[in-house]
Amino acid sequence: MKAESPPEVRADVWLWAARFYKTRSLAKQMLVGGKVQIAGQAIKPSRMLRAGDVLTVNRASEMYEITVLAVSEMRGPAAKAQMLYREEDASRIKRESEREMRRLANAGYKAPLTKPDKRARRLIQALGDLDAL
Repeated sequence: MKAESPPEVRADVWLWAARFYKTRSLAKQMLVGGKVQIAGQAIKPSRMLRAGDVLTVNRASEMYEITVLAVSEMRGPAAKAQMLYREEDASRIKRESEREMRRLANAGYKAPLTKPDKRARRLIQALGDLDAL
C-alpha cells in the first residue's frame, strides 16, 4: 500500500525535502530571516505550501524563482527532489550569468598558500592603521 502525499506541507519541511537546505533547522532559519518569499512577502516556517505556489528562494547569494509542482514530507534522492519543483528559465539564466560574473571577478585573485608570518602580519596591521588616519 502506497502512502498518499499530503495536499499541503510546511514550508520548512518542503524546502528540506526539495534539498534547498541541508537540514530542516537551517531551512527554518532562512525562512525566519526572510530568505524565502511568496509574491515578495517573507513567509513563516509554518506556512503551508501546496502545488502551484511560486517561491523566491535566496540561497548563498543566488536567487531561485521556482514553482512548487508537488509536496513531500520526506527527503529522498536528488532526482526525486528535483521533481518537486520547476525553476523558471529566466531565473536559471540570470543565476548562471551572475555566477559567471562572480567567477570572472575572482579570476585575478590568488589566495596565499600559507598563513602570513610575523613580518607580514605587522605589515598588514600597519596598512590597516593607515585607513584610520
